Amino acid sequence: MMRTSSPPGKHGGLADRLFDIFNIVFMILLVVVTLYPFINMLAMSFNDANDSIRGGIYLWPRVWTLHNYEYIFNESSIYGATLISILRTVVGTAVSVFCTAMLAYTVSRQDYVLRKFVTMAFVFTMYFSGGLIPGYLLIRELGLINSFWVYIFPGIIGVFNMIVIRSFIEGLPDGILESAKIDGAGDFTTFIRIVLPLTVPALATVSLFVAVAQWNSWFDVFLYNSSNINLSTLQYELMKILQTSNTAANSMTAADQFASGQGGTATVTPTSIRATMTIIASVPIIMVYPFLQKYFVKGMTVGGVKG
Repeated sequence: MMRTSSPPGKHGGLADRLFDIFNIVFMILLVVVTLYPFINMLAMSFNDANDSIRGGIYLWPRVWTLHNYEYIFNESSIYGATLISILRTVVGTAVSVFCTAMLAYTVSRQDYVLRKFVTMAFVFTMYFSGGLIPGYLLIRELGLINSFWVYIFPGIIGVFNMIVIRSFIEGLPDGILESAKIDGAGDFTTFIRIVLPLTVPALATVSLFVAVAQWNSWFDVFLYNSSNINLSTLQYELMKILQTSNTAANSMTAADQFASGQGGTATVTPTSIRATMTIIASVPIIMVYPFLQKYFVKGMTVGGVKG
């Protein structure tokens, strides 16, 4: 008697469909968990601060208002600080990525006899530093206090970024670099005309890291340029606005807070200011990320495998 068997691939097809369904559900949940905090901040920033005291704001504002944004943008120092933040992000990212890439190319060359020593010297700085006070004294001796360049020079080399770029360069075919050398190209010419164009994924990845760090930085402003309003950055000004809001909120009595929550005059709260600050600070980086996304995964994969 002949035995019947199920069509080939039937069980495999069902297993594949179940696996796809699981992946889809998991990814949807992951997207929701990832996006919810940002959407909640967005809703809080557009919701009336007095109404927000009641709570219950999740994905959509209950009482629409632009007062939170008006409160922040009414500060005249915001506009100059935004310009400084843009300048330090653009200049700092370009200079840091270029210099870090040159160092990465140098230590990636097998014929460089000091490559291991130089690499270990830089890696050592990832784990040990002189501390805050020696760092401040060094910056003062270099004459960078109250200077725009204090935002650029101290972080001009990123060791982790150097490792990512070096790993990418080491993955390039040796024949390309050797043919350039045979044609008479020097190291700098090879770096500019061959290495840089071929390492765009790694450079884009590192550029995103550096740009986010430059844009979000405020502590160096507090340390070195707090007395010079012309060199203040957006993050530092937002931090000062939040501190002012916290001080005002702490000085309010419980009766004042209750009256505000019952619909007093238009005002702001630390929570509404914090939500508005988050949106203002995040939007520029969010706008830049899609242009670098296609390079980001490839750059991180190569750096992670070979680093």
